[in-house]
Amino acid sequence: MPRPAAEDAAWARLAAIGAAILVFGLLFLLPLLAVFVEALRRGLDPALAAIADPDSLAAIRLTLLVAAISVPVNMLGGVAAAWCIAKFDFPGKRLLTTLIELPFAVSPVISGLVWVLLFGAQGWFGPWLQEHGLRIVFALPGMVLATVFVTFPYVARTLIPLMQDQGREEEEAAATLGASGFQTFRRVTLPNIRWALLSGVLLCNARAMGEFGAVSVVSGHVRGQTNTMPLHIEILYNEYQFVGAFAVAALLALLALLTLGAKLLLERLTGRRAAVHA
Repeated sequence: MPRPAAEDAAWARLAAIGAAILVFGLLFLLPLLAVFVEALRRGLDPALAAIADPDSLAAIRLTLLVAAISVPVNMLGGVAAAWCIAKFDFPGKRLLTTLIELPFAVSPVISGLVWVLLFGAQGWFGPWLQEHGLRIVFALPGMVLATVFVTFPYVARTLIPLMQDQGREEEEAAATLGASGFQTFRRVTLPNIRWALLSGVLLCNARAMGEFGAVSVVSGHVRGQTNTMPLHIEILYNEYQFVGAFAVAALLALLALLTLGAKLLLERLTGRRAAVHA
């Protein structure tokens, strides 16, 4: 009797699982473990001293500041874009959807270079900015702009499929009952997307803290002033300060792991809530 196509031999399932675990271990777990091992090679005290260095602390503060500004901006923009795409029909809808994907297709280095061409000293708006004493490139505003660009899709792409699946019936019913657009969003749309929104924000935050290419182009690499954690790690490594480089890298990896853990916990809580309501 022929075996159903949906059934696989036990050895095939085990082989597939083993291959997945092997690839995951070699590509993700092993490098991550190596970072922490190298950071603690000379003990905990040298690693903590490297993190407590003034330049390292400045890089940590700047990284958190850039993320604290970029993530709310992307949250608001991502929600607005997802709401427009999922709930309304308008000319240029496909173009807007494509533009949201643009940061995934463009190299981060190129996206950083765009801001230099626009706001650099020799850029389109550079002379005007210099006349008015404004500085964007090689300063915090440029780093925020670069980070916002490369992290924008995360919130929008997390929300768009969910909001499209939910349809427009509830919003249309609220409008029929006399609710304004803001009331409809606050009382109908937002409660339905809050968990997905938080998941997208966590992804956006993780990318914002770890961004290197775009920020490297617009930062100027001024130690203690415009170096984020990834840029500071590169400088320490190039100067053969391996303990300091791996210590800061371990801290950045730990922040990423905490973000991932929060996302997994959120997904589990969301699944439980969905099961209860079902």
